[in-house]
Amino acid sequence: MRPTLDHVLLTRFNLPSPGAESLIRARDGWLRERVGLFEDRCLPSVRAQTAPVTWIVYFDPESPTWLKEWIAGAATRGGFRPLYRAEVGREALIADLRKATGALGDVLVTTNLDNDDALSADFAARIQNSIESAERHAIFLRNGLILKDGRLYRHVDRNNAFCSVAEPWDSPVTAWADWHTRLAGQMPSTVLGGPPAWLQVVHGNNVSNRVRGVLTTPAAHASGFGELLAGLDQPSRAALLADRLIVAPLRSAKLGARRLAKNTILPILGKERFDRLKHSLAVVSARVRR
Repeated sequence: MRPTLDHVLLTRFNLPSPGAESLIRARDGWLRERVGLFEDRCLPSVRAQTAPVTWIVYFDPESPTWLKEWIAGAATRGGFRPLYRAEVGREALIADLRKATGALGDVLVTTNLDNDDALSADFAARIQNSIESAERHAIFLRNGLILKDGRLYRHVDRNNAFCSVAEPWDSPVTAWADWHTRLAGQMPSTVLGGPPAWLQVVHGNNVSNRVRGVLTTPAAHASGFGELLAGLDQPSRAALLADRLIVAPLRSAKLGARRLAKNTILPILGKERFDRLKHSLAVVSARVRR
């Protein structure tokens, strides 16, 4: 018999955070841009899920009045539970999860969802259908889409940010236990294939996302994402071929060099010092842009 599940999506909207992200979030217009991205793709993608989920979205208690007013309306329309926290430690997170779900299932499933990204309509169903026991493990749907400037790219990422963790309710660690790139080193992991399951949006205020993958046509993925892909560019056959043969390999080589540098530096510095380095680089970048 399959275990019963409590599946929770976890989203940080504007939680106070140290490091590079804090500089970006301090810029004028950041919140209003995020509201637009959330309304356009993130929220409707969760509403379209074909399997039941609970959705917790965390907000800064110091959020401006206009944002709090928007949150009240969006929570009603989108079916999410808004929680105001200055920070979210492990014990507080577990308490929030228990309160939100009642902890009635055999297995707790948590999935990270960034506030500017989106899920295919069957994302939650595919995660839930893969779970056959209560043993703790990470789950990744490796195939996804990346959107930038109206163009859509197919991408394969075995350790992507749309990570899930399934585990028993006693002493859970959740999908926020570590960086998504490191979760597979913390516990057993399952990597699932299938059609693209997630949509990552690359825009000017992303901290670390870049275009990855190969140019594709939105029509090929309409069944999973529906209206979320409406109005996007329909590349010509020539553009698709040029990207596949020339541009994508160059893009992949550049990203590979960045990944090699990160994988070399991170073990030397550790997570905290690596974050401080990113923060310092972001400070320099912010000053250059002024």
